[in-house]
Amino acid sequence: MDAARPDRTTLAAFAAVVLAGGSNMVAVRVSDSGLAPFWGATLRFAIAAGVVLVILRARRLPLPRGRAFAFAAAYGFLTFGLSFALFYWGVVRVPAGMAGVVMASTPLLSFLLAVGHRLEPFRWRGLAGAVLAIAGILTIFAGQRGSGAPIASILAILGSAACAAESGIVLKRAPQTDPVAMNAAAMLVGLPILFALSLVAHERLSAPAHASTWAALLFMGLIGTPVLFVLFVFVLDRWTVSATSYQFVLVPVVAIALAWALIHEPLTMALALGSPLVLAGVWVGALAPDRAPVRAGHDAREG
Repeated sequence: MDAARPDRTTLAAFAAVVLAGGSNMVAVRVSDSGLAPFWGATLRFAIAAGVVLVILRARRLPLPRGRAFAFAAAYGFLTFGLSFALFYWGVVRVPAGMAGVVMASTPLLSFLLAVGHRLEPFRWRGLAGAVLAIAGILTIFAGQRGSGAPIASILAILGSAACAAESGIVLKRAPQTDPVAMNAAAMLVGLPILFALSLVAHERLSAPAHASTWAALLFMGLIGTPVLFVLFVFVLDRWTVSATSYQFVLVPVVAIALAWALIHEPLTMALALGSPLVLAGVWVGALAPDRAPVRAGHDAREG
């Protein structure tokens, strides 16, 4: 299959990733009010790892070994060990809207990293699409002024975006591995890191005290996280790194809509103006077909 032209199954999986990501963002906002950041992430991924391992056993699939496990471990360290640790810590002091703006830089970082790693050729259209999409996110959150967010927290979220972008590069270079097996191994690597960070930070290791926190945690652990990461690996295996990373600019838009519907956050004129820019950026950078064929040899799996 031509990785630059995804089929309907890949696009459907991409849409599910975006929906799961947006749902998870709202759930994190709910759970953060009742749990310390690293401990909340630990509980979330402990539940998710259990679900993924059950699926793995039901399908009688082995965990990755050898070279495949090395890539799974690197993916788990970058994603579950670092990216989510930085994100959970950063959003304690940074408004969710601003966090979404910073995470929307992931497609641009992914594009630049993919070019730097020689996974993809440089394309002005890819750069233009990423910039246009980020402009849409900035428009959506333009109404948030004077948040007083600490620079260290903002840099932590930027670091989370960078780790997420690099993890896509790692997955793209990895040997062909079942998405469930890849994520099972990755979560088993990342989970102890999150727990260790919780211990180092002297967080209170307690169960959620409110029903809403339980609901958010169980949703992310049982549904949102397994769906998000299994399908993410599936899409990345069938599409380019930079195109797959456009989930990060669509997820904040979905999160805003779900927050309005589920927790009654108000919609703004900025959302109406910014959403078309985001969608246009995704089309320009990821979905519109190339007029010229992409040269072979840029993807480690293509010959």
